[in-house]
Amino acid sequence: MSGDHKTFLKGSPSHYVKLNVGGTLFYTTIGTLTKSDNMLRTMFSGRMEVLTDSDGWILIDRCGKHFGTILNYLRDGSVALPESIRETMELLAEAKYFLIEELTEACHQALNKKERDAEPICRVPLITSQREEQLLIMSTSKPVVKLLINRHNNKYSYTSTSDDNLLKNIELFDKLSLRFSERVLFIKDVIGSNEICCWSFFGHGKKCAEVCCTSIVYATDKKHTKVEFPEARIFEETLGILLYESRNGPDQDLIQATSSRGAVGGLSCTSDEEEERSGLARLRSNKQNNQS
Repeated sequence: MSGDHKTFLKGSPSHYVKLNVGGTLFYTTIGTLTKSDNMLRTMFSGRMEVLTDSDGWILIDRCGKHFGTILNYLRDGSVALPESIRETMELLAEAKYFLIEELTEACHQALNKKERDAEPICRVPLITSQREEQLLIMSTSKPVVKLLINRHNNKYSYTSTSDDNLLKNIELFDKLSLRFSERVLFIKDVIGSNEICCWSFFGHGKKCAEVCCTSIVYATDKKHTKVEFPEARIFEETLGILLYESRNGPDQDLIQATSSRGAVGGLSCTSDEEEERSGLARLRSNKQNNQS
């Protein structure tokens, strides 16, 4: 533009200069601009030509949005960084351009922290196929808890409490996944099944237990689907699946002796009282053998 010219600028640290940074105007001293070793010190210590307009404004072809933050950092040695990731990245670009290493490093650290903070506490895969389910179960070293939810199965009408109980099952699944996410892989199945609400528990790739929360009840005129919420049993099975955290697996005698129900897959199903008596009998037998 007419009137713009280049010159070498040098003055005392207390000398004020006028800066036009991308159309945003700033007043500051040469002492502030040359306080640390960066591009601004080179520009305002007489070692580099600067462009000025006819009114004496020194022109810097950068966005002025964060230049005030850069000046405050040069004045104080520290500055509050922007809250948003986007603005922190914008400030990082300016700090890099002006070769302000300490501010650049501070921006990098802030961005890394924001990325860590943005990581979810737990991830719950949503199954889209049977094959995907098997791959998840077989590829993890953690025990697995799966909740199958299929409210769209409307073969029969639901009882009055079924919807509330369905929501309670989902809420319990969310709470357990938050509490045990570091130790257990929680997965949710919504791909569709004849089941409506069913919990499955896996250890070392095999199903260890299952809690089905639905049943068919008979009214005077028609059948109804009933969804239950066996909270204590679900919580018990979740704690039991933690036995499979060990690579070698849990002790089978311990499982037999402490189980209060029949296992799923390979073990015969008995009533609660029969299984409890059987477990106590085994414990007494082991104790007598040890004493003898």
